[in-house]
Amino acid sequence: MLVLGIETSCDETGLALFDSRKGLLGHILHSQAKMHAEYGGVVPELASRDHVRRQIPLLKRLLADAGIERSAIEGVAYTAGPGLLGALLGGAAFGRSLAWGLGVPAIAVHHMEGHLLAPMLEDPAPAFPFIALLVSGGHSMLVKVAGSGKYEILGESLDDAAGEAFDKTAQLLNLGYPGGPALAKLAEQGDPERFNFPRPMTDRPGLDFSFSGLKTFALNTITANPDDQQTRADIARAFEEAVVDVMVIKCRRALEQTSISRLIVAGGVGANRRLRARLKSLTEAMGAELYYPRIEFCTDNGAMIAYAGCMRLQADSEDDLAIHARARWPITDL
Repeated sequence: MLVLGIETSCDETGLALFDSRKGLLGHILHSQAKMHAEYGGVVPELASRDHVRRQIPLLKRLLADAGIERSAIEGVAYTAGPGLLGALLGGAAFGRSLAWGLGVPAIAVHHMEGHLLAPMLEDPAPAFPFIALLVSGGHSMLVKVAGSGKYEILGESLDDAAGEAFDKTAQLLNLGYPGGPALAKLAEQGDPERFNFPRPMTDRPGLDFSFSGLKTFALNTITANPDDQQTRADIARAFEEAVVDVMVIKCRRALEQTSISRLIVAGGVGANRRLRARLKSLTEAMGAELYYPRIEFCTDNGAMIAYAGCMRLQADSEDDLAIHARARWPITDL
């Protein structure tokens, strides 16, 4: 089955073609980062309009690059939530209408399910069950994945997501938008011994996260110290070390408590090099396996939506002609 995937949950327009027999045939992505950088963050109305503007040209390029006719598409999967409602509606309306015009089924896909299943696009792919650390700008959670559509949340952030905390702290350091990658790059120059940030919620049992206090601690540290490049780098390093430590501690607990020996990491923060190195050391010490999607599939993309949609369509799931979009959509509702 050849499925077109459409991702428009926030500030990236992603389209991809996934064939159930041949695998991923092509993907294409347009990032709005430069457009939103002027405003220091995502402007929902601008994001929504840009998705509408980009989708048809991107689809034409994707089909041309893959050497596939539009009539060969056998199903359409689109991100229906969670995310910015206007952005979601743009992709949902396009995907549902395209499917109707082609006379093929359409399926609304949960954005987080796309991230959870993104490592399945790799070779080798992880076997079920596995523990997933899902860390992005909007979500931080640990999920037990028993199979496609079988998800149990073990822990999640009680306030800011890890990616959100990265971006907010980067703003305090005047690093611009998007701030997470810039902060990680600056942290490479930092002295890990100069500042010591707290590790929230690691002194108590459980698998939930809390990152908003780290942002406040960073603000207080910035205010109390000289404003020079080395100090900013040292603060960035201390902040990053604290966030990574928290995630590593929680991942170790999740693997121990469930007796599962496979860990996957997905979402934009999953591209962080320090996090990857620490989790590699953790899993090697525990005799566990570690899986990631490739870097380009850590952030939002159409390939993960095409794959998740294909799995659901093959399981005889299909939506009606209504256009489905939900700004909030708990993954436990699946």
